[in-house]
Amino acid sequence: MSETLKSRKILNDPVYGFITIPSELIFTIIDHPYFQRLRRIKQLGLTDFVYPGALHTRFHHAIGAMHLMSITLDNLRNKGNEISDEEYEAALIAILLHDIGHGPFSHALEFSLLKNIHHESLSLLVIDELNQQLHGQLDLALRIFKNQYDRKFFHQLVSSQLDIDRLDYLQRDCFFTGVSEGTIGADRIIKMMAIKNDQLVVEEKGLYSIENFLSARRLMYWQVYLHKTTVSAEKMLINLISRAKDLVQSGQSIKGTDEFMHFLGNDFTLEDFKNSKDLIQTFLELDDYDIWGGIKLWKKDSDYVLRNISSMFLQRNLFKINLNSEEFSQEELQDLWNKTQNKLGVPDEDMKYFFSCGSISNNAYVAKERIHILTKKGEIIDVAQAADLPNIKAMSKIVKKHYACRAKNLTL
Repeated sequence: MSETLKSRKILNDPVYGFITIPSELIFTIIDHPYFQRLRRIKQLGLTDFVYPGALHTRFHHAIGAMHLMSITLDNLRNKGNEISDEEYEAALIAILLHDIGHGPFSHALEFSLLKNIHHESLSLLVIDELNQQLHGQLDLALRIFKNQYDRKFFHQLVSSQLDIDRLDYLQRDCFFTGVSEGTIGADRIIKMMAIKNDQLVVEEKGLYSIENFLSARRLMYWQVYLHKTTVSAEKMLINLISRAKDLVQSGQSIKGTDEFMHFLGNDFTLEDFKNSKDLIQTFLELDDYDIWGGIKLWKKDSDYVLRNISSMFLQRNLFKINLNSEEFSQEELQDLWNKTQNKLGVPDEDMKYFFSCGSISNNAYVAKERIHILTKKGEIIDVAQAADLPNIKAMSKIVKKHYACRAKNLTL
């Protein structure tokens, strides 16, 4: 890998300290407008409504994940695993670009601004487009990203239950939210990683670190990612975007950037993106600022739904939310609906914008996507089988909670 003065730039990361950009190609990718856009997309969407410090971005996370990948590959090399410079750089690029397809507010709008299109699918299209612009220099990174490279552990480092993505975001999200209970021993986990039969494994002496990692992940989901106030804020935003789309697609005019209006006015499919580079380019012009700009404009809109929910957002007047372990009965939901409608005085057809219900779920360990433990005897077994505590077995069970949230009042 080249080591020109330009490519050896150093970034100061609040979590890890100084991070060196290791090659000219990686510097070119980071400097590209597609990647720089990640500076304008917050990692945790609306979580700063609960934890004010959660203002870090997808850019922070991607750079941090690249750094952890380099440490991991160095560790694997030190254990005698042959990793070429080309593979090393490609793995760094694959993890660097794993979130490049995220839209505004990360996961919050993944299935509302776009319908049934996962960000991973868009990431793949964007990496492919970047690869064309860079004359095929990302070929190997693409193969790793798509799990088409014959050395499977590289893809497992990018996407699995113990991937570099999770190791970074758990540490980073703990740091910026201040939720110290979610802290993991990422350094020890990385040092305990090994390769056996071309699969990523963790040495048996790292078992307790894995237990802590899974426990921390479960805690972070309930305490941060699925915090009831965050859920309420996200449902408000989804309802707001839904109203905006309904208005635009019915021919009414509202204000917003050209790119934002393009996606409000159309329901694109993944095939549409595959068939149009212009559509990908338009999507890559979107970020959190488009949404916030729209919300600020809509607080004065003539449509009372758009006007009210936008004003609620800007004032942090969030929907009231009830969260239960048991599913709400139809009678309970109807009673909440009726009380909300009577209080707000809105017609039936508009109540869907002021009332949301559904469920959220969390399982820290998916048994079918195993974390493998390498025993002292050289055997490979599932972490749930290796653990001498029942924690991990319990974590494989899906825990579901049910919510109902509704507007407290109309203000405008």
